[in-house]
Amino acid sequence: MHDNPTTNRSTTAARRFPGRTVAGVGAVVVVALAATWGVTARSEPAARAAAAADHERDGGEATTEATPEGTEGGDIPSGRELTPFDTRYPAIGRLDKPLLKAVQEAARDARDDGIELRVTSGWRSKDHQQRLLDEGIEKYGSPEKARQFVNTPQKSTHVSGKAVDIGPTDADDWLIRNGSDYGLCQVYTNEMWHFELLTGPGGACPAPLSNAAG
Repeated sequence: MHDNPTTNRSTTAARRFPGRTVAGVGAVVVVALAATWGVTARSEPAARAAAAADHERDGGEATTEATPEGTEGGDIPSGRELTPFDTRYPAIGRLDKPLLKAVQEAARDARDDGIELRVTSGWRSKDHQQRLLDEGIEKYGSPEKARQFVNTPQKSTHVSGKAVDIGPTDADDWLIRNGSDYGLCQVYTNEMWHFELLTGPGGACPAPLSNAAG
């Protein structure tokens, strides 16, 4: 279904800057060393950020930076693609730990097949879920029709952190075919992007429900 995948892994280079103190060096050298230290210290945050970005792209451990403003309820910034390792975003960081671990493991293996898993939605606050339901009712014309795509805050597995939406389509296709290796299963036939941890690694997924209304 896909072209021959190729692995595209970046390599993070570790650099060292060894210093050496020589006896008898005068005050001029001391000043020069102090200036050099100042430049290095100022550059460290940028260096750490770059290294963390490379580490994340390589499928490294989850990031632990501050929560970006406006994402506290599980919102994902418009135009921003998140990986399962962007845990500073509550939508990902507040997922149920076994689910998050399974998705991260799947993401690493999918990358070996040339597929990049992106999280389009994950954990949501009750207010966020209610807002989506209200928008669904307006879009589809009735609560009954909206419920086929959006659950109530009381029943949503997104609110409990036990569901994750994955994109793009080739990633969904890969996860539908391989997700059971990690315990990940497609839950609804009308939502190929919605996955939950419904079996053990290598187990059999239950048959998908027709929609979120059950």
